[in-house]
Amino acid sequence: MSQAMQKNDDLVMIRDITFISKAENLLPTIHQTIIKAQNIISLVNDPKAVHGWSAKVISPATVYFNQSFQTGESFIIDFGQHGVGYLSFLCDAVGSPPDAPAHIKFTFVETLGELAEPFSQYQGWLSKSWLQEHDEYIDVLPAQISLSRRYCFRYLKIEIVSLSPKYNLTFKDLEFKTVSSAPKYCIECQTQDPQLAKIDQVSVHTLRNCMQEVFEDGPKRDRRLWLGDLRLQALVNNVTFKQHDLVRRCLYLFASHRREDGMVSANIFVKPQIIADDTFLFDYSLFYIDVLYDYFMATSDHNTVKELWPIALQQIDIALKRCDEYGLVVDSDDWWSFIDWHEKLNKQGASQGVLIYCLDKAIKLSQTFQPEISSNLQQKLDFVKHAADQLWDDKSGFYISGAQHQVSYATQIWMILADVGDRNHQQKLMNKLLLTPPDIGMNTPYLRHHYILALLKVGMTKQAIDEIKAYWGKMVEYGADTFWELFDPNDLNYSPYGNKIINSYCHAWSCTPAWFIRQHSL
Repeated sequence: MSQAMQKNDDLVMIRDITFISKAENLLPTIHQTIIKAQNIISLVNDPKAVHGWSAKVISPATVYFNQSFQTGESFIIDFGQHGVGYLSFLCDAVGSPPDAPAHIKFTFVETLGELAEPFSQYQGWLSKSWLQEHDEYIDVLPAQISLSRRYCFRYLKIEIVSLSPKYNLTFKDLEFKTVSSAPKYCIECQTQDPQLAKIDQVSVHTLRNCMQEVFEDGPKRDRRLWLGDLRLQALVNNVTFKQHDLVRRCLYLFASHRREDGMVSANIFVKPQIIADDTFLFDYSLFYIDVLYDYFMATSDHNTVKELWPIALQQIDIALKRCDEYGLVVDSDDWWSFIDWHEKLNKQGASQGVLIYCLDKAIKLSQTFQPEISSNLQQKLDFVKHAADQLWDDKSGFYISGAQHQVSYATQIWMILADVGDRNHQQKLMNKLLLTPPDIGMNTPYLRHHYILALLKVGMTKQAIDEIKAYWGKMVEYGADTFWELFDPNDLNYSPYGNKIINSYCHAWSCTPAWFIRQHSL
């Protein structure tokens, strides 16, 4: 199964105006906070720093902006924290009357490593247009400038590309107006562990910056609503901001624009109008059930869940059509399941686990909203759960996946989460995984979340805490004030997109330590 982009030109979609209207009525209030520039910095080559670069403070920003600048000069501003929002400033001329426009270039980055590599040399397979840069031409000075585009950054490089030799340029009142639909108040974390408290703080900041008009996956990229990310964001929201109406809005959005057979899309665009992307993922569509179940557990909102239950149930029916006569998910080149960013990962085994896991959640929902079908759903669950036994390999002591009998972390994790086998079997499997880790490892915080969940499920709380500290704690050690989309401690330049500068360094699926720490009282 390929991990390249899906493109489906001939899709027939269902558009539900009622659900669209309900989603629009739940549009959240956007809160604003002004962040001032903190310091002017320079890049220092540092082999111990992430991506090989650290910052050296040159001057406080307030002192530095007392001077004027001429053509060819540049400087880097550190705002002290990661934010999402809008830049404004006052520009003026010093010297003779300005007899030519001012040309200024702005480069907005989340990490220092992005500044070290010229955007012009980018060769990744995601669009270069995601890289955040802006050229401003100012014809009349002085000028109060407010950039209209929303940016996501901590560091800002300003280059004076061209002025007339007759004047210099000054900057005043440079402000970063950050935006989020998360309220300023957040439930306090109760952990007594200082390292976990810091990890929680970064997790919450990550979620806050991703909470906009929807739960965005990444405010730099892709800036839209993905189902897999929503599922994890909603969990963290339950124990932090409790903005349940935003989760409700997102559930309606996915329901509002579906494929002709009822399958929900993997992601949704909300501007200029609500439209589902033409990307459909086996696991993500099933997770609609899990999001709905968790929403019901958090809110007891009977009316909303009753309304959306038929759409959730459809995802089970569609997924079961992917199974063979023995109840096993069929592996081939014509289907898509995410699971993790890993070009070598076979998705069959993990997808079987996701199907079992979500079918179990569907049964729980059916007991409240359609009890007459609970027995039938239980039979289907027993069938696909029994089918998972076909993937057990006595020789390796692991579950296998695909025609090549691949052994991976993902398959073992999802079999445990799917509750395949008894507790003793699951504990032995996890011990085996810890002692003899497979070659096909974990590339994203997204799969790492499920690994932590599996550890907790089998009672390995200490190992779960150790893993959170070793993985997310390492990002904090590298200076992260929001958690990253991708992090391989053994390859800091890892990117599935061909270049690390296109990676997102504030990403929704990485915020879940806050949920573990709070929900499990770590």
